[in-house]
Amino acid sequence: MIDFKPSINFWHDFKSNQTAGMWLFLGSRRSLQIVRPSILQLVFWGILGGCANSLFSWLSSGRIGEFNPQGLVSYALWPFIALIVGIFLSQRVNNPRLMLVPALLWLVLDTHIMLFQGLIQYLGDLDALPYILYDFIPTLFIILFVWQSLAVVWVISRELKWPWWERALIMLATLFTLVVWQISVKDQPIWKVEDMPPTFAEDAFYAQSKLLNKSLDGVEYGEFAQTHWYFLGVAGASYQDVFKLEIERIKEQFDTRFGTFGHSMALVNNPATRTELPIASRTSMEMALRRIGQQMNKESDVLFLYMTSHGLPNVFEIENAPLDLAQVDPKWLRDTLDAAGIRWRVIVISSCYSGSFVPALQDENTLVITASAADRQSFGCSSEADYTYFGRAFFDQAMREQPSIEAAFEQTKQTVAQWESAQGFEPSEPQWSIGKNMQLMLPQLEQRLFPPATAPQKLVSAPQKPVAAALN
Repeated sequence: MIDFKPSINFWHDFKSNQTAGMWLFLGSRRSLQIVRPSILQLVFWGILGGCANSLFSWLSSGRIGEFNPQGLVSYALWPFIALIVGIFLSQRVNNPRLMLVPALLWLVLDTHIMLFQGLIQYLGDLDALPYILYDFIPTLFIILFVWQSLAVVWVISRELKWPWWERALIMLATLFTLVVWQISVKDQPIWKVEDMPPTFAEDAFYAQSKLLNKSLDGVEYGEFAQTHWYFLGVAGASYQDVFKLEIERIKEQFDTRFGTFGHSMALVNNPATRTELPIASRTSMEMALRRIGQQMNKESDVLFLYMTSHGLPNVFEIENAPLDLAQVDPKWLRDTLDAAGIRWRVIVISSCYSGSFVPALQDENTLVITASAADRQSFGCSSEADYTYFGRAFFDQAMREQPSIEAAFEQTKQTVAQWESAQGFEPSEPQWSIGKNMQLMLPQLEQRLFPPATAPQKLVSAPQKPVAAALN
């Protein structure tokens, strides 16, 4: 027989039930010695549990969802089942006060778990958690969800000294019910974000050919016997604004500071620019490179190609839903550059695993810089950021402060390493590969980028704190 202590007052009972929930989390029968069941406590903890679940659901929705009453009804199903179980148990052991205990303990533990998950979700949104934890958080949440129900069954079955087979049967039945419930209601959160199928508006569809042709026509022929830099920027993924913002800022930097105005193009995948800029695709990239190759002096002009997006090994993501776009791989990019007849190339790729592009792209006339090694991820992509980690360190800082691309790259490596270390991320290890002809030619080509009068003297600037830490 379980002997529950009598109620004293609301706040004393509240603190006792809170402590009982902590013992329940540990699977201890001490929770049954501390809990003080009452209708008032059940209602109050039910309200707290609903608020905690609503808070977590709101954070999980990205704080943009709409309240979904069906989600709250689905949540209330579990304490209702626990109350029915309590009624059955109270009649079985002839202890009326046991009727409220399973539901009350479940609500207490659920409230604390939801507040904990809400804190983790909030810290994750702020990128304040060590990177290694992000892969385990979904699994942790599932384990906590399952355990809060199994713990109630485990504690009560031990206290009532049920046979082992009966305990095992009840635990398995509870686990099965949890799985079925999770599958059936996962699309009914308390705060719901309605899935909107991606669209490509009619005006954007018809504008794209005009935008691409206008950009191609804007690439001018360089003056004879002078070195000109040509810039092509590619923002691959449309679903995060950082790539668009980065390309726009870097193109402006090259046009105004490095003299590429009239010799530059930007290909951007983003819903906001579909009627303003040509989209990035293998077709548009091929046409842009061919045009640049036709307009440049092949002996003295140089292409600066910057590509920023998400990536996988040997894959640079090209995405602009609902269009079905082919991905860029190293061999295709090398073949396209060769077919365009571009001799001198500086290729900078910012994406996860971008180092996998180096073997195919490197040759005697090419400098290849990547934001990460072939087996490493890079960081900083977020719709709230205006640069990735690598983009900010290389273009927004080092290229403004250093007298050469190599010095800028060395500073970038140090800066990115400091930011990643501060966030607990695995080092991305940016890569540098330069052909022997380019190594000899680069100082001459750089005279157009870094006039001696404007070359700064310091080597490394104090790194700024990164604004985001999502994966590329």
